[in-house]
Amino acid sequence: MPSSTIKHKIENERLEARISAEKKYFLKYAADLVGRSLTDFVVNSAYEAATRVIKEHEQIRLSLKDRDVFIQSLLNPPLPSNALLRAAKKYKKDITSK
Repeated sequence: MPSSTIKHKIENERLEARISAEKKYFLKYAADLVGRSLTDFVVNSAYEAATRVIKEHEQIRLSLKDRDVFIQSLLNPPLPSNALLRAAKKYKKDITSK
């Protein structure tokens, strides 16, 4: 009976870079310090840096969008809901009775 396990093929791509001997030595030294191969160290370091850049970019983009929503709320405030009006009325009643 055939196995129902689905195997996913992982496709690896190649990335090449030319760097000076000094930079290669420096990166190799850092990789050795953390017990990784040079390739693993470089790929993971680049991936972490890319993740940081993307997160920072998205935070800035979201911040600009949030800023626009905030400004529009100040310029055109929504009318208070019935629940908010009831809460304000109850609050005023509770405060004046004390």
